Amino acid sequence: MTDTDAAAPAQGNGAGQEPGIRILAQFIRDLSFENPRAPESLRGNAPQPQIDIGVEMNARGRPDGLFEVDLKLSARAMRDDGPVFVAELLYGGVFEILGVPPEELEPVLLIECPRFLFPFARRIIGDVTSDGGYPPFLLDPIDFAGVYAGRKEQETVGTA
Repeated sequence: MTDTDAAAPAQGNGAGQEPGIRILAQFIRDLSFENPRAPESLRGNAPQPQIDIGVEMNARGRPDGLFEVDLKLSARAMRDDGPVFVAELLYGGVFEILGVPPEELEPVLLIECPRFLFPFARRIIGDVTSDGGYPPFLLDPIDFAGVYAGRKEQETVGTA
């Protein structure tokens, strides 16, 4: 969800200025890795787990005219006998958005900004699974425009 109405008008956010996105900060807001069956789950002869991926994006305006964008990634590896590992990351960024009309702001915040954050979040998930004793789990690239479109469709169906 976005909360763009809460933001004070950003400097240079109007038309007539070249559109641009500046990343002012990136950070881990929350990171969790559960490895409940280690060391038994680390044996090489075990079958490959089924991995479920979750992706969420959220954005909100700040009083200083900037925007905070959160990218939440989760990976849950399961076998028939139970969970292998669970990794959850909430990775954030502070962005300055310039020259984007208000009606186009939400897609920029929920598509373009997560695209900037994703490579860093992907590396963190890969590192934490590797540090947990597994091969690094490298997420495939995510179609943030598709995720956004699906979310908007759900919102439309939910209000109909």
